Amino acid sequence: MNAHQILGKFPSPVPRYTSYPTAPHFAAEGSQGVIAAAIGSIKSDEPISLYVHIPFCDRLCWFCGCHTKQVRRYDPIEAYVCSLLAEIDLYKRDFLFWPKLSKLHFGGGSPSILRSDDLKRLRNGLESAFEFLEDTEISIEVDPSDMSADTLEGLRFLGVTRASIGVQDFDKAVQASINRPQSFQQTAEVVEALREIGVRSLNIDALYGLPKQTIASVEKTVGKVISLRPDRVALFGYAHVPWMKKHQTMIDEADLPDQIQRFDQNHAAEDLLISSGYRKIGIDHFALIDDDLATAAETGHLHRNFQGYTTDDCDVMLGLGASSIGRFPGGFMQNQVATGLYQAAVAQGKLPVAKGFFFNRDDVVRGWLIERLMCDFEISFAAFRLAFPAESEDYLAELIQLAAAEKDGLCASDRERFFIPNEARPFVRIIASRIDAYFDKTKFRYSKAV
Repeated sequence: MNAHQILGKFPSPVPRYTSYPTAPHFAAEGSQGVIAAAIGSIKSDEPISLYVHIPFCDRLCWFCGCHTKQVRRYDPIEAYVCSLLAEIDLYKRDFLFWPKLSKLHFGGGSPSILRSDDLKRLRNGLESAFEFLEDTEISIEVDPSDMSADTLEGLRFLGVTRASIGVQDFDKAVQASINRPQSFQQTAEVVEALREIGVRSLNIDALYGLPKQTIASVEKTVGKVISLRPDRVALFGYAHVPWMKKHQTMIDEADLPDQIQRFDQNHAAEDLLISSGYRKIGIDHFALIDDDLATAAETGHLHRNFQGYTTDDCDVMLGLGASSIGRFPGGFMQNQVATGLYQAAVAQGKLPVAKGFFFNRDDVVRGWLIERLMCDFEISFAAFRLAFPAESEDYLAELIQLAAAEKDGLCASDRERFFIPNEARPFVRIIASRIDAYFDKTKFRYSKAV
């Protein structure tokens, strides 16, 4: 197959499938009952995971697609931490027992903007409602420009075991075009400091498809990333969605690489990572061979959620903070996106869930199929029949028909599996969209397929 021809034939954007159904399908009318259903699904003998969103940065990077805002004073952040603690208390009010905590992730925004006193308050507040285990994984997203001795003290108290460092690109011209100045030296010092306080695993985020990037500049950045020897690397394609994120209009679209240039940048970076000892995980993650993400991919236990590829296999994930999304076996729920609305709801003594989605049986089945395809690039017929014995044959017939109708080599099937051929794996989201029962029925705009 000719990848460049495929790009020209399928230019339409598709979801990233960090959930199914995707977040745009969550609705206010679906919020009724999801809180009780989520809390009711927590079991005393099964751990849960927790996501805490910190929607603040001390600068606004123009490429960013996150729910965040720039702040110049710390007062709003301190007040927000009080709201988080109040939300924890609201959940604690409804719990019949302390849920065991398997994984705790702080995302943003820039969680490393928090001062040590507030990180300590959050740890203590969480311990009042959740049972931390000896092996609870605590991860946080880090902006090196936020880091200080005070931050490190707070991270140590929080008990961080895994950190994810945003790099994006080290080229100064690219950094200027996205309002993200950050030197390699500064990043290297943060990497060393995090390791010194006992952080066992480090991830670094890099981007391709940014304004002014070239294959050479991407390779140079990735080479510097590799020199820091992170345990994981996330290599994302920049999602240019100015209709959703108005600050992206600050980027000159004339400086953006086209679809083919994006693909070639990605391919060059992947080759460099793989030749340096990293295993490719799914569509955009890489891990050293002894990392547990690589082990999960090797053994078929890889998962995908709103943080990307993960080893998190908990049935329940609660979301704290503005815009946070939670999941339970029966559906999804999302907090108020606007920070002010979130804080107002909590101040009124209400859990701030604004949107929800309850699964029907078709959602559960298709969600399983899409997750396995995004994680493993194949669907084992035997595993699917075991998971869904009552309805498997109709869905398998649909997959076999999809493979038979495929003329571009993007998918295939044999007697044992439906699969994405190796050379077609960059286009797996296109095939996932064909399994998605909602995709052709909506007018939502997504990011580029590659």
